[in-house]
Amino acid sequence: MAKKDYYEVLGVNRDASDDEIKKAYRKLAMKYHPDRNPDNPKAEEQFKEAKEAYEILSDAQKRAAYDQYGHAGVDPSAGAGAGAHGFGNFADAFGDIFGDIFGGAGGGGRRSNVYRGADLRYNMEISLEDAARGTETKIRIPVMSECETCHGSGAKPGTQPTTCTTCGGHGQVRMQQGFFSIQQTCPKCHGSGKMVSSPCPTCHGDGRVKQQKTLAVKIPAGVDEGDRIRLTGEGEAGVNGGPPGDLYVVVHLKKHTIFERDGGDLHCEMPISFTTAALGGEIEIPTLDGHAKMKIPPETQTGAVFRLRSKGIKALRSSEHGDLMCHVVVETPVKLTDRAKELLIELEKINQMDASKHNPRAKSWMAKVKDFFQ
Repeated sequence: MAKKDYYEVLGVNRDASDDEIKKAYRKLAMKYHPDRNPDNPKAEEQFKEAKEAYEILSDAQKRAAYDQYGHAGVDPSAGAGAGAHGFGNFADAFGDIFGDIFGGAGGGGRRSNVYRGADLRYNMEISLEDAARGTETKIRIPVMSECETCHGSGAKPGTQPTTCTTCGGHGQVRMQQGFFSIQQTCPKCHGSGKMVSSPCPTCHGDGRVKQQKTLAVKIPAGVDEGDRIRLTGEGEAGVNGGPPGDLYVVVHLKKHTIFERDGGDLHCEMPISFTTAALGGEIEIPTLDGHAKMKIPPETQTGAVFRLRSKGIKALRSSEHGDLMCHVVVETPVKLTDRAKELLIELEKINQMDASKHNPRAKSWMAKVKDFFQ
C-alpha cells in the first residue's frame, strides 16, 4: 500500500514552519496515543504514521530530501537521508507529548520543572436542616503552602538557586543509545532544574511548608449526600511556581432523628393510636419548617402513606420543593388496665360476630393460606 503524503498525515501545508509541524504532531500524538485508545485497534497505526511523518519533516535535511524526491528520498533502503541526527528533534517533541499525557513527569524542556499542586479532599458532615436551608461554616485543613521566608524558591534569603550543572536547567538528561535518545529525570536536581546550595532554614530547601489553613465554605441550599463543593486554588501549593491544586469539600448528611431524605422528598414514620386509626381524627406532625396538621380518615391501616406536598426539600438542581411522605404505624396499646382489657375483649367478641366485615384483610390472608396448603 502506498504511503500517505507526510504533510497530509500531519494536516499542514508544505510551507509549514517547524513550530506548526511540531504542534500538529503533538495534537495527533495525544489524540491517537495507544494508552488513550485501548479499545481502538487503529489508533496505534495512526500514531505510528504521525510519528514517522514528524520524524522526517522535523529534520531539515530529511525534509529537503522528501520535498525533492518524495518517499524515495527518505527511504533507508535507498540510502538517502536516513542519518541518526533526526532523532534529537523527535525526542524533544515526543517528550513534550508524554508530559502532556502523563502530567509532566516525563516531558522535555523547561516546562517539566513546574508542577501543579495536589488536589485535596475534605469530608464535611452537616445536619439535614443545614442541607435544606444552606449555611456557611469554617474548616481547618492541613496543607502544603508556599514558604513565606523564601517565597517558594527553597533558597536561604539573600541567595538564589543555581542552574543544575548536570541537566543545564532542563530537569531532564538524555541517554543516547545508538539511534535512540531516552530522556530521564535528572538524578542530581530530581527534575527541578535548579540546585540550592544554601537551603532556606524554614522549609529546608523544599519551598513549601505544612500549615493549618482556615477557610470559609458556603454550603448552598439543597445539597445532598455525596455532593462536592470545589474551592479553586485552595489545594496544595504548586512546585517551582506551578499553580495550586483545588480543594473538594464532600458533603455527608448526619442521621436525622425523624426524617430520611430521598432526593427532594422526606420520609417519616407516623405512629397513631388504635382509636385514631379506627375512628379517624386529626394529628400534628413535624416538618422542617415547624408543624403541620393532618387528617386521618377512619379505618386507616398500618403502612398507609400520606403526602404533604411541598413540605420536603428544594433540591440543588430543582425548581420545586419535594414532598413529605408520612408512613402510618398503628400503635398497639401497652400496659392495659383491667377495664381496658375488658373493653378490648368485648370489642373482639363483637368483631367475631361478623369477622368478614370487620377484619377483611385477615379473612383474605387466611384464604390465601388455605389455598397454599391445598
